Amino acid sequence: MSSALRFALRSRLTTAMRERDRAAVSVLRTAVAAIENAEAVPMAEGAAVTTSADVAGAAVGLGVTEAERRRLDEAAERSLVVAEVHSLAEAEVAYAAAGQPERAREAAVGAALLRAVLDEVGGLAR
Repeated sequence: MSSALRFALRSRLTTAMRERDRAAVSVLRTAVAAIENAEAVPMAEGAAVTTSADVAGAAVGLGVTEAERRRLDEAAERSLVVAEVHSLAEAEVAYAAAGQPERAREAAVGAALLRAVLDEVGGLAR
């Protein structure tokens, strides 16, 4: 199941890839990855997994590594993207202070792109 936010991010990612906009692709992939990483289920401590003697750390058995991913609600997804916006805003300030105006501009453009996506799906990112 895909939320409106994830759909908007992926839609813009597809467009950015077609247009070969590397900066937008990077920002959008990072935002999508943040959501998908938050859905990952940590391996339970002390979980009994039979490993292969042939490959270090490889799990043996059909489906032994399969786990249902967590489902994030829209508020959780939005908060992850807002965190990305704040991170880019902080990077902009840091790059400007370090005398790297081009990188500061790229960070500002990335933050604006994510804000636009959030605004598009009804979640203000200020």
